[in-house]
Amino acid sequence: MARGAAAGRSLGIAVPAVHELAESRREAVAGRLAEEAQRLTAALPPRVFKVVLDERGKVVSSAGFADLLKRHLDGGTSDLAFLIGGPDGHAQSIRDSAGLVLSFGAMTWPHRLARVMLAEQIYRAVMILRDHPYHRP
Repeated sequence: MARGAAAGRSLGIAVPAVHELAESRREAVAGRLAEEAQRLTAALPPRVFKVVLDERGKVVSSAGFADLLKRHLDGGTSDLAFLIGGPDGHAQSIRDSAGLVLSFGAMTWPHRLARVMLAEQIYRAVMILRDHPYHRP
């Protein structure tokens, strides 16, 4: 990923940091979602643009995702956070506070696989923005 990191830095994109929060141990789903929402919110920097991954979200192409990143780079957004939910998804309050609710499709993906898919799409977006042939539409 060293070449991808250098390409990202040239566009003003830092290497993404991953912060994993432990799943809530509450028995009731509503209680778990509320606790996880509170912990997620507390972990985020102020004025962050939140992209919540949720199967009910908007489906965008790789080029559309690259455009999203470019708009935020050009607009001076200092922090973007991509939130991947636990087994129960996200609380409604997290979805409501998101700048974008994004879907990788109607299927449910394991958390770790969703993380890999997100990393690949960030890498692909950087390559698209650099006009690199990695992305072949």
